[in-house]
Amino acid sequence: MTMQHATPDTPHTLGADLRAIRKARGVTLATMAQRLSRSVGWLSQVERDKSEPSITDLRQIASCLDVPVSILFRHAAAPAAEAGFVVRADARRPIGSSAAGLVEELLSPDLTDDFEMVHSTFLPHSRIKDLVIRPTQEVGYLVSGRLEIEIAGISHSLAPGDSFRIRGEPFRWANPAPDPAVAIWVIAPPVY
Repeated sequence: MTMQHATPDTPHTLGADLRAIRKARGVTLATMAQRLSRSVGWLSQVERDKSEPSITDLRQIASCLDVPVSILFRHAAAPAAEAGFVVRADARRPIGSSAAGLVEELLSPDLTDDFEMVHSTFLPHSRIKDLVIRPTQEVGYLVSGRLEIEIAGISHSLAPGDSFRIRGEPFRWANPAPDPAVAIWVIAPPVY
């Protein structure tokens, strides 16, 4: 795989993120354009930042790609020297849904790499009920708190400093403690 590196002349943008998510999902421009009832040319222009999609377009694109619409909103502009390289703590993009008690923020500058890095905060006494199955390789590192993670039917209790790996196996998590648990999660290919 060829690695693309951001430079001040080629900052990663909404279009680049859309293209990366679409490709990670194995969806062609033609298929996605058909699902959106749009032309391939329009979608190509959006991915090349030649056309700005409306909020309605973004909602439809997010639904088509099965991602939260929040991941498609432009994040805070970084200074030119940092764009594509640095994400400041106060400029992280929220991702996912906090419905199950999980608050996630993108640590990666964008979604154009072969992986994404996520800051995950598991709220006290939260849990995901349904098993998660995705075609990814994932590694997590528990920074603080306690976390129960079930991988391929086997439960593991994690403490700060512990790490884990998931390679496409079904998994689910729970934070049984009265304090939040924080983990750094690396996922390849990107899923958000």
